Amino acid sequence: MPKNQSGPIMNLSRTNTFTRSDRAAQETENHAVDLMSLSVGNDDPFAGCDLIGPSRAKDLSAGAPRLSKQFLVDGEIASAILSITALGLYKAEINGVRVGDDVLAPGWTDYRYRLMYSQYDVSKHISTGRNTIDVLLGNGWYRGKLGRPSRRDFYGDRLGLLASLKITLQSGKVIIVTSDESWTASSSFIQSDDLYDGCSLDFRHEPQALGVERIAFDTTILERQNFPGIRVTQMRHGNALGTQDDGSLLFDFGQNLVGWVKLSLKKPESGRKVVIRHAETLENGRLALRPLRDAKATDTYYLSGPDDSILAPEFTFHGFRYASIDGVREDEIATIEAVVIGSAMNRTGWFSCSNSLLNKLHENVVWSLRGNFVGIPTDCPQRDERLGWTADIQVFAPTALYLYNCMDLLESWLQDLTLSQCPDGSVPVIVPDIYRRQSVATAGWGDAATIVPWVLYNHSGREEILASQFDTMLRWLERIERSTGPDLIWRGGHQYGDWLDPTAPPDDPAAAMTDRDLVATACFYRSAKIVADCARTLDREVDEKRLRDLSYRIFDRFHATFVTREGRLTSETQAAYAIAISYGLLHGKQMQHAGHRLADLVRKTGFTIATGFLGTPVILDALTATGNEHVAMRLLTQTQCPSWLYPVTMGATTMWERWDSMLPDGTVNPGEMTSFNHYAFGAVADWMHRNLAGLRSESVGWKTFSVTPPTWSGLSQAEAQFDSPSGSISASWHYGDGQLHVRISVPEGTSAVVNLPQESIALRPGTHSLSRILDFANGSSVAHSLLLTRAAIDDEETWDRVEVAIRESRPLWTSKQIATAAFPYLDRPLEELSRCVGLSIPTIEEDRLRIRLRDIATMS
Repeated sequence: MPKNQSGPIMNLSRTNTFTRSDRAAQETENHAVDLMSLSVGNDDPFAGCDLIGPSRAKDLSAGAPRLSKQFLVDGEIASAILSITALGLYKAEINGVRVGDDVLAPGWTDYRYRLMYSQYDVSKHISTGRNTIDVLLGNGWYRGKLGRPSRRDFYGDRLGLLASLKITLQSGKVIIVTSDESWTASSSFIQSDDLYDGCSLDFRHEPQALGVERIAFDTTILERQNFPGIRVTQMRHGNALGTQDDGSLLFDFGQNLVGWVKLSLKKPESGRKVVIRHAETLENGRLALRPLRDAKATDTYYLSGPDDSILAPEFTFHGFRYASIDGVREDEIATIEAVVIGSAMNRTGWFSCSNSLLNKLHENVVWSLRGNFVGIPTDCPQRDERLGWTADIQVFAPTALYLYNCMDLLESWLQDLTLSQCPDGSVPVIVPDIYRRQSVATAGWGDAATIVPWVLYNHSGREEILASQFDTMLRWLERIERSTGPDLIWRGGHQYGDWLDPTAPPDDPAAAMTDRDLVATACFYRSAKIVADCARTLDREVDEKRLRDLSYRIFDRFHATFVTREGRLTSETQAAYAIAISYGLLHGKQMQHAGHRLADLVRKTGFTIATGFLGTPVILDALTATGNEHVAMRLLTQTQCPSWLYPVTMGATTMWERWDSMLPDGTVNPGEMTSFNHYAFGAVADWMHRNLAGLRSESVGWKTFSVTPPTWSGLSQAEAQFDSPSGSISASWHYGDGQLHVRISVPEGTSAVVNLPQESIALRPGTHSLSRILDFANGSSVAHSLLLTRAAIDDEETWDRVEVAIRESRPLWTSKQIATAAFPYLDRPLEELSRCVGLSIPTIEEDRLRIRLRDIATMS
């Protein structure tokens, strides 16, 4: 894809100083935060500029207005720099040539406190003589619809442009063109634009003069953008699926993506109306529009004649795989493409293995990241939401940082989190915060304030991240401590719990099995530990001592309330055990008992998942940490619903919001909240990198790392490549002919350890290849007649035969029902499982099954 002639000036030093100021006054809807202190230096790029926009009387009815300025250049050009931003979105052209590659600029920050501006080298755009700069303004996040129920004008009701063009001639003369009332404003062919609803373009439109006004504006919120802008990242061709009953054409782009449709027509006719609708999936052969809720996701074009051959929207984006087109025949289409957009971050991590379904799962994670990092990390890209939910990114951050260089983007997002923190220390559940509640403290969501900075620090080794966020972290922790009181058990309040646990009803995703108080108190403990560790890193000894003591007291209260001596939890769920184990809330011996119980709970569900947003990211770690690696692998490779691979078998190309966003019969889940592009459950990719490829960081900034080939995985090969903050790392292993072969690349300035079954070897910088003979012989000498149900269920081939035998008596039982029935018999001989189909007294049916199970045990 050819690049435009201009682009952002790269490697600009950050001149803005971010500080969090005290909150004292109250806003009408929320609290007030003093504007961020910025230092733009003596060379202020916007000196003498006004924020300008169409006159108020005509602004709201003008669609996307165009602001223009003509200027003369009386000499040969040495350089030209355009500094630009807007309240709303902008698209700039100079002499008809687009400026820069960014789309949807300036992106989304909390415009109450921060507004990004960019600088572009436009030297090649400008010529001697008369020149024209044109800027279109769109509603975007500033004035368009946001949230559900959707509201407009969250930040203001006036679109505005701030621009300065500095031209230096070869003679040394400097010409500066600034935004002021000498510009002109007119209506454009863009009649309406909205991120949720789409765009309407009328190429027949005759521009109308609008007038220009200065708009009051506080320049202290300006900040030069130092994180990647939103850009076109890929083009994908569409395949025709045929004509629908209503005459519309249906196209499949082969991938659930984020962007828009670009349509090229052979002979466009004046007066023709073309309508393009978008959806992530099909239902009964038609676009499944219900998951979009109130988002129209529709682009409309009114053609004026043969010049309108290329149709593409402005100032909107859609999440879709499929599109329907009304108003043209298939033979009138020259080309149809999907324009894929996202934050222009560099890819840093790759993974593959010998299991093709796991490879597809990993690819789906990557695509969900690409579609949900559009300026900020969002939950979904298609419906009337697309918000920066805090829990989603706190569970996904380790995966995101491996796959892409998103450090700068997440640091910017954390600045907005700090600025929107409530006076009492509460953290909003979405950032930027459009709900603006007076006070909300939600476990797992608010904990993004502690977890995301800690993840960024461990990834990069940059202590300044912790220093800049420590006060925010501390205030969040103190908010919880005040709420719990001396008891330190976080009870009640606004809690989502283990959100979207698969047992929750479609219309009540917060109705998870796991005790919300247990989850909340565990999150409290985890954040207390993290902030204590941050204090230690920052040499804040007094804070560390106090916070460490707080974490110990929470630990004790958690035990007294939720844990038995044997390590049993009062909430007998996969999520409860996974969280308690992974957060370190159990003693050593209790940990093993809890891991054993967790493994049995996984067996009970037939190795299907029973966790939601908070339990899912840690369940595989909890199993592997307690010696249940085989159970973890069975859970990961399960294809029945609910599981990670069920969506893959259903044709998913991104991660789903629900485990069953699409039901087995191909219909969409009846819940009103059903996205097919949500990265939260994709947090599993982090476990895959660390445990299947075996690549794991052992110190902050990846200065040391380890590679541990998983001899328990059942895979024959896996590899990972990672452009770490300390250099490019690669690790691969494969097993064949009784030998394990490992190849590792260690960058300069780092060291590594490879852990093999019988030895650990230290590695210096360079490329290393090792081979070892492995013996996987099982030394078990247990008599076949005493095969326990637990051993049978852990062996897939044996259990397949057991299921066949049981279905002779119970033909309608699912695998999950059989596993649940077998749960009480896990530690009994397999033949006793025959009782699961019997009544209160023995039956012929039961006797027949006992004989079959005894035969299976003998063959195993």
